[in-house]
Amino acid sequence: MTVRGQIVRFALVGGVNTGTYYGLYLALLTVLPYVAAHVCAFLLSMVGSFFLTSYFTYRTRPTWRKFVLFPLTNAANFAVTTAGVYLLVGVGGFDSTYAPLVAAAAAIPVTFVVSRTIMLRPDGRRPDRAGHAPEAERAPVR
Repeated sequence: MTVRGQIVRFALVGGVNTGTYYGLYLALLTVLPYVAAHVCAFLLSMVGSFFLTSYFTYRTRPTWRKFVLFPLTNAANFAVTTAGVYLLVGVGGFDSTYAPLVAAAAAIPVTFVVSRTIMLRPDGRRPDRAGHAPEAERAPVR
């Protein structure tokens, strides 16, 4: 699969993950306080996102090492969006209502690179030119 294909699949997984999070949040909100509902929905959707990212986006086998490192994609996203909001609003005078959307868009490439690095370089070996994981790490194509 090409890098372009991975980017498209990455965006699709992001959309599914957002919908999954929100659906879980709303469901859990009926039985939990909102912060607990948010945390539970966030963690559950991150687990789902890990498997979708592994099998669908990069077509690689999930491993415990990748699973443990996967939250770094969220950390990268948080860092970029937080810095982006600060710079847009605090330095650039941008409207605070729309700044998070612009910052989130700017974070997508960074998050993609972190995700790709985690999912395709589990043992330090580089993916091939087509963006595939080393042979031993590839998930079977169905």
